[in-house]
Amino acid sequence: MKEKLTDMQYYVTQQNGTEPPFQNEYDKHFDEGIYVDIVSGKPLFHSKDKYDAGCGWPSFTRPIEDQEVVEKFDDSHGMRRVEVRSKTADSHLGHVFPDGPKEETGLRYCINSASMRFVPKDKLVEEGYEEYLKLF
Repeated sequence: MKEKLTDMQYYVTQQNGTEPPFQNEYDKHFDEGIYVDIVSGKPLFHSKDKYDAGCGWPSFTRPIEDQEVVEKFDDSHGMRRVEVRSKTADSHLGHVFPDGPKEETGLRYCINSASMRFVPKDKLVEEGYEEYLKLF
């Protein structure tokens, strides 16, 4: 796995790390497309569900498919949080908090950019994600 991932991607996904806020690839990224697990390639989040929470990490109101995102209790660092992991690769993605937009789900999936790869809408077919075109 170390050969496939950058040092930051490995740290975040395999060692349950967190990248620095406001210094990551997707915090201010709002192009149309989907975000997939950097390890498994499974779809995780859709750009239409992304919003700027001002926290320094990409934030989403919901996953594309609930079954690919697993939530686990996390009491590390002296906090009570809910960790978000990818089901297929068991990669650490980030955390989910109950302070998201009330008009949506009320949830904020706060996700590390290093745990994902963005696939632009115009590349979905080329990269094998054509079934997700219907979401646009």
